[in-house]
Amino acid sequence: MAEKLNVELREGFGKGAARRLRAEQRVPAVLYGHGEAPIHLSLPGHETALAARNPNALLELALADGTQHLALIKEIQRHPLKRSLTHLDLITVRRGEKVEVDIPVSVSGEPVAPAIAVVDLQALTLSVDALHVPEHVEISVEEAEDGFQLFAGDVTLPGDAELVTDAELLVVSVQTPRVEEEPETEESEEGAVASDEESTEGSEESSEQE
Repeated sequence: MAEKLNVELREGFGKGAARRLRAEQRVPAVLYGHGEAPIHLSLPGHETALAARNPNALLELALADGTQHLALIKEIQRHPLKRSLTHLDLITVRRGEKVEVDIPVSVSGEPVAPAIAVVDLQALTLSVDALHVPEHVEISVEEAEDGFQLFAGDVTLPGDAELVTDAELLVVSVQTPRVEEEPETEESEEGAVASDEESTEGSEESSEQE
């Protein structure tokens, strides 16, 4: 279901204009796609931040003149420290069309101890219905044993999604952590040598006293 946002056209451009928008708790964005000229927008900060928790959120953008656009979030830019939204790239979509999107991989379940699950591929690129983009692809490793491997072509995809990622790429594996023995430190070796020397000296002294 699309998240509805009341948006405004953005007239000012550049870093200064963007800073002013963010000071007003709004997020600058650009909407493009289908060969049309890009539309520069100003989005409400709080509502947009909530919607952007899903990186592939479907948005229904409503302008004051009654114009509406369906869009997917294509790219999110955040402040490096505050992690607040600084800019969004949006792509126009239409009902009935398919789009290619990167869907995060989510692992559920526990493998057989002491093995652990290792996610080798963080997301899968899928071709999906623009109005039904899944939030994640779930992979279960419940009771999986050491050596288990799941490749992209073997992943069960949601709905009518089609795989775009190379089918031979490893997505998730189950491995038992290898514990390497720590080599003896130089200090312990030196201590052992010193101890041997002290023992030898002690023996020599005893012999002399005898």
